[in-house]
This record gives sequence, C-alpha cells and structure tokens, in this order.
Amino acid sequence: MPRYGRLDYPTLTKRGFGLGIGLFLLGALGEVVGHSLYGTLPAWEATLFFDLEVVGVLLALFAPLLFGVVMPLTE
Repeated sequence: MPRYGRLDYPTLTKRGFGLGIGLFLLGALGEVVGHSLYGTLPAWEATLFFDLEVVGVLLALFAPLLFGVVMPLTE
C-alpha cells in the first residue's frame, strides 16, 4: 500500500495549479475592475486583492513541484 494512501498526483497537480491561476486572476481582475468602477478602493480591499494574487502565484508554482515531483518521489 502506498505511504500516503491512494492519492492521484496528476489530478492534485492540475487542480492545485488551476486553483492558483484562478486566485491570481480573481485578485488581478478584482483590482482592475474595482479601480475602474469605484476609483480608489479601500485599503482592506486592495490588500485582499493583492494577497489573492500573491497566494495564487505561490500556489501555482508550488503545487506542481509538491504534487508532481516531491510527493511521488517519497512513495
């Protein structure tokens, strides 16, 4: 039996990357649309959109590395 159960690494890699790209797009589009519709955004909204972008980029970079390379090698 595998060490971590029956994890489907290709699916986890694709979904993690897709979630990262989705978070990045949500943050970027929210910031662009918010500024175009409302002008200046409140500080908490600007921080939220920036954090979504950063977390999205990190997730999109580290999900393939973790689930595509590291986890299969530790089995």
